[in-house]
Amino acid sequence: MDASLLRCLLLVTAALASVLLARRSVRRAFGAGPAFVLWLLPMLAMALPWLPALPSQWGALPAIHVLPDGLAAGTAGAVASTHAPWPRWLWLAGAIAMLSRLVAQYLRLRRQSRPLPAALVTGLRQELHDLDPRRLRLHPSGPAVLWAPRSLVLLPADFLERFAAAERRLVLHHELTHLRRGDALWSLVAELVLALLWFHPLAWLARPRFRLDQELACDERVLRDAPHDDADYAHTLLHSVGLSPVPVLIPWLAEPQLKERLTMIQRHRPGALRRRAGVVALTVLMAGSVFVAQAAVHDQQAGQDLAYNSRMYPRYPAAAIKAGEQGTVILKVQVLADGSVGTITYEPEHSTTTSADLIAAATDAARQWRFNPEIKGGKPVTGYARVPVRFDIHPMPGKAGKDEVEKSSSK
Repeated sequence: MDASLLRCLLLVTAALASVLLARRSVRRAFGAGPAFVLWLLPMLAMALPWLPALPSQWGALPAIHVLPDGLAAGTAGAVASTHAPWPRWLWLAGAIAMLSRLVAQYLRLRRQSRPLPAALVTGLRQELHDLDPRRLRLHPSGPAVLWAPRSLVLLPADFLERFAAAERRLVLHHELTHLRRGDALWSLVAELVLALLWFHPLAWLARPRFRLDQELACDERVLRDAPHDDADYAHTLLHSVGLSPVPVLIPWLAEPQLKERLTMIQRHRPGALRRRAGVVALTVLMAGSVFVAQAAVHDQQAGQDLAYNSRMYPRYPAAAIKAGEQGTVILKVQVLADGSVGTITYEPEHSTTTSADLIAAATDAARQWRFNPEIKGGKPVTGYARVPVRFDIHPMPGKAGKDEVEKSSSK
């Protein structure tokens, strides 16, 4: 697997695990709305390669340690991929199958839906407020929201008979809240993410929990608008028929969600101040996490191809050894989109030596290196890497130095 894809997958895994572990605690502390905001984290992790790159001077690689015998300890970087391409084809086949299933389900629901009869539209006129009646459709899977370029509300043919007037008002309020919150779009994004991560067990574990958190956030918003309807809302849920979850629908009630939704209705909900504080705190936390992750990814995106560069480490110049010169040379290396080296600049303000021999040795070796180019918008682009090269005549005692001395003495 490509190193950049593997890093992205590890970040997404960490984000999914964090959300799954934190969602209940966040819900109890700040409410269902802020808890649903947590699901942005895995989506941001997937979008990292397309986010604006950090300033190139922040990308510094671990130091290369050059010893007098010419041996050097390499940096920890990404090794060029030599694996067969079959995992990519397998992933692509699974993603296409998932997306095809999603499209087929959507088209089937659209074909089965019908315009609302005029009598039903007239009977619901007061509950619809300013909703365009053309966004209402008749379908046995309703009440539900169907995502589309312009999301639709599906209602069953017996909607007027199935629900009393007060219950109809609450159900429609719930569905319209889904529309106002943009939940149909978020559901679509979640299904696309699942299609891309079809092989990932945490993605399948997260899917029903994402749906539940979305419903709880919608319930909380409805009850915030109508704070005296708690009992009626719970009664309506209890007397509703649960539907089997369908990827392209947001149903009024999916049976596995009932217990959690009733518990949330009965529990005391956080006030506005705590909810807003929770949203701000989570936003700052997620932004900081993305910043740190992006910095880590940036540091590795310009990583060296160790399989190739290990044969071309700098040699400690004999003149420098004789003169007792040592220290760290910092090179700013331009990494072209194909991984080759462009310009190389010595940075005296960050280096600890001004020895011309050491600078020349580091620069000569760097001209032959290869790098993993920086990724921006999913494509390799020209960037920069700061490479420290440390020349040390008398290395400090340690495992790396010991191993290198033993290798040298065994020759």
